Amino acid sequence: MSSSEGAKPMKTLMHPSSTLNLDEESVDIDNTMYRGMVGSLLYLTTSRPDIMFNVCVYARFQVRPKEVHLQAVKRILRYLKGTTNLGISFYRSQNFSLLGYCDAYVGDKWERKNTSRGCHFLIRCLVSWTSKRKSTIALSTCEAEYVAVGQCLTQLLWIKHQLEDYDIYESSIPVLCDNTTVISISKSPIFHSRIKHIEIKHHFIRDYVQKGTFKLIYVKTEEQLKDIFTKPLQEDRYIWLTDRLGMELIGEQ
Repeated sequence: MSSSEGAKPMKTLMHPSSTLNLDEESVDIDNTMYRGMVGSLLYLTTSRPDIMFNVCVYARFQVRPKEVHLQAVKRILRYLKGTTNLGISFYRSQNFSLLGYCDAYVGDKWERKNTSRGCHFLIRCLVSWTSKRKSTIALSTCEAEYVAVGQCLTQLLWIKHQLEDYDIYESSIPVLCDNTTVISISKSPIFHSRIKHIEIKHHFIRDYVQKGTFKLIYVKTEEQLKDIFTKPLQEDRYIWLTDRLGMELIGEQ
């Protein structure tokens, strides 16, 4: 790690045009060292959501890591060196409103599998986030988005039930989605051709929307907060998203 300690800090985790694959032509490296580095960074994602996407991508190459993967991991260390005092801010409030953002990313050029992503806020504080690649390939973008909404609702339901233990009851919880077809399906099953491949277990979304527990609301793609969990970004976009997630420099609030 001594080389990383003297390295210049980086402002982003990955170049926006970067893509990682198995890269069979690159030199093999010690997988024990690589796994140790990735494992430590995975532990750090519990408090640093800004690095979760990149760490999860690099974790896929632990079986046979290459030099190119090691250099990518070292870039995370250089980014962390310049952002050691960046953290999630929490605020005191009497309003315990819940809010969720959800989406699916279908741009994986390696295995073509979609990634469900989302983040969940209590008041205006980020309390939960996820970026999970699916084990199967979705047959349509609509299907991938619908399943992602279901996962977001499942997490929000869990948080809702935890709040009820403290006599805090929430209803009509807003869930922001940038796919109008998914919102329409949640209200009516009339779009049969769009949902015939979706498993029955995912249709609980419609039940909770009709009960009024959740309310799916359209949000513009550029106002979604999920991009930070699924792809490399330009510096200005990256800074904007970390700010919206409630991440601040400690001591500068």
